[in-house]
Amino acid sequence: MNLNIKDIFNKELPADLIKDNSRRQVIEACFSFVTPKHTAKPELLHVSSEMLENLGLSESDAESKDFLNVFTGNKVLEETNPYAMCYGGHQFGNWAGQLGDGRAINLFEVEHNKSNWQVQLKGAGETPYSRHADGLAVLRSSVREYLCSEAMFHLGVPTTRALSLALSGDNVLRDVMYDGNSAYEKGAIVCRTAETFLRFGSYQIFASRQDEINLKKLVDYTIKNHFTHIGEPSKEVYITFFKEVSERTLDMIIHWQRVGFVHGVMNTDNMSILGLTIDYGPYGWLEGYEYGWTPNTTDRQNKRYRYGNQPNIGLWNLIQLANAIYPLIDAAEPLEAILNQYKTDFEVKLLNMMCSKLGFLNKDENDQKLILELEDILHLTETDMTIFFRNLSNFEKEKPSEGLHVISDAFYKPDEVTGNIEKRWKSWFEEYAKRLRQESFSNDERKDKMNTINPKYVLRNYMAQLAIDDADNGDYKLIDELFNMLRKPYDEQPEYRKWFAKRPEWARHKVGCSMLSCSS
Repeated sequence: MNLNIKDIFNKELPADLIKDNSRRQVIEACFSFVTPKHTAKPELLHVSSEMLENLGLSESDAESKDFLNVFTGNKVLEETNPYAMCYGGHQFGNWAGQLGDGRAINLFEVEHNKSNWQVQLKGAGETPYSRHADGLAVLRSSVREYLCSEAMFHLGVPTTRALSLALSGDNVLRDVMYDGNSAYEKGAIVCRTAETFLRFGSYQIFASRQDEINLKKLVDYTIKNHFTHIGEPSKEVYITFFKEVSERTLDMIIHWQRVGFVHGVMNTDNMSILGLTIDYGPYGWLEGYEYGWTPNTTDRQNKRYRYGNQPNIGLWNLIQLANAIYPLIDAAEPLEAILNQYKTDFEVKLLNMMCSKLGFLNKDENDQKLILELEDILHLTETDMTIFFRNLSNFEKEKPSEGLHVISDAFYKPDEVTGNIEKRWKSWFEEYAKRLRQESFSNDERKDKMNTINPKYVLRNYMAQLAIDDADNGDYKLIDELFNMLRKPYDEQPEYRKWFAKRPEWARHKVGCSMLSCSS
């Protein structure tokens, strides 16, 4: 196994001077050196062939004992120094102080084909940031992270990625719903990758401690290695840096809204500085189109991280990042201007995104009104978001009266679509047909265009849960089936037609399908 290892983070940034792996406050450091925990009996369950190639590895490498040992933490490659990153964060709107990589250990960085990858194990043991936890992960959450990060990439959503999924051979004690019913589950390890795992909280921790020296070191490092195109660090470049982070964050969230993805826990420590979807915990996809839905049981009451509020939370988190880097700029106006621009850009980009989902190429002054009416009607009865938008591409502008029939499979309770609801749908389809007649392309051309925007297949929670249930019983075929299907989410793939379906009733209130916690 030959990797082109080019470690930078743990060579250019300040390290924790204490080598002991004990829980503590880590000061004046970006990371702590840590050795992964040896596992009892590691077993490789799945490997992403694309990520193998991205790292310069082959299929035969993945079959080697070295690969298994390295990517489950049982072997540390020579001249590498694994580490856990230090960061803080706001959790559910409240400053939580130091958090850090409590169950993630970065192995090394790889350079291949002019791309850089930070390689990290999730669930590989305790670190100084584990607080009261064990630093481990279970099969349940690991399957979800492994499948989702790769699925999101193929949906065109900015994301961290995953190389491998493995069993550790250890049993891990978890209280899934935080209700006092702890039980042992199979331990697992995901190897995940990204250009960097730096997050908003990485900068916040130094700002909270008034450590401007190390704050500047980290921001300068970030610009030098991940934003090289904006120039050498200076006050003006710091402003440009924040502007680009803001733009990337918004673009990521617009993609979430497009595919109906709900992150579930948008704390500032879960916000990538590169605008990548990071930390797949209690996430979910909209089943019924509902602005108020959140998959996170911890957030069930306040619904801070609900689907319709994700763009607002993105802004709130950016305000916290602006506060963190303010000491380097010492001027509020340019940061406020960028934050105000986020609000303006959000309205524009959201409208553009919705127009693309509806098959509009040109702009019309009445588009906003048409979209708002659609969103209102979608809330009147439970309507599957993915199926609705995918089937809408079959609508023919010459046949508005057939609109309801075209999308009928999206309704969970078709018998509710009567009276006023039916009337509003029919009226909407009349207006939609008029609007489509303003476009120059044919029904078939519009369908092709819409089907590159509206996925046919997404990783619904019940699908992931079925794969988890099978894996718990030693059957990993469904993990592979879903993994392969989700590599082409916009294609028809008739062999996977059974997965283009509404959530079954048995999954409506099942733990893991409708209710998820941060426990993993």
